[in-house]
Amino acid sequence: MTPGSTYNRRERPAKPALTREAVVAAAVAVMRAEGVERVTMRRLAKELDTGAASLYVYVKDTEELHAAVLDELLAEVGPDGEGDWRERLWAVLDSYRAVLFAHPSLARVALVTRLSGPHYLALVEAVLALLDEGGMAPGQAAWAVDVLLLTATATAVEHGTRREKPGAAREHEEMTESLAGVSPRTHPHIAALGTDLVSGPGPARSRWAFDALLNGALATPRPAPEENR
Repeated sequence: MTPGSTYNRRERPAKPALTREAVVAAAVAVMRAEGVERVTMRRLAKELDTGAASLYVYVKDTEELHAAVLDELLAEVGPDGEGDWRERLWAVLDSYRAVLFAHPSLARVALVTRLSGPHYLALVEAVLALLDEGGMAPGQAAWAVDVLLLTATATAVEHGTRREKPGAAREHEEMTESLAGVSPRTHPHIAALGTDLVSGPGPARSRWAFDALLNGALATPRPAPEENR
């Protein structure tokens, strides 16, 4: 451009066309850099050099946007590992739980939002395939996959949120002290179990819960259709 000339807007580099994939990719980048709380339509509009209203063409609201970000993270869920079907199923669920544990705010999204993204559907398919390999009846598997994923999600929310909470360690100590000092006269069962109620390292307790749920699902047939009404 020569001195004194007027800047021609057509000389500016054209912005890449907006797509849903570009919007979600920008949201993931903001989340990793600044936290999920900063993933808002206004923040993304600034990142993408556009107006916030234009983003609603690709995602209907912030909840859907956060769900899409979570689905991208679920691409990190590991393969089903080695061993028999039960060990491989545990590996998949533990990998899923680890992803959510690293992002507790998004894990809370998984508790309240109906996920349907491609990576989530791939996870559900992998779990169903392993339940089928283990001989679980289709009807039981259809309900078991929900319970297994819900338990893994709730565990990640609980422990991930607690990890970020100031004073969480002291709260746990106070709860342990309270259990140890309970009166056997008023709370005989709590007194008998004491701190065993909160015993066990995290992985061992989580694995026990997984086995308990899985064994129950394998042994518990679905109720007859008329009982579902």
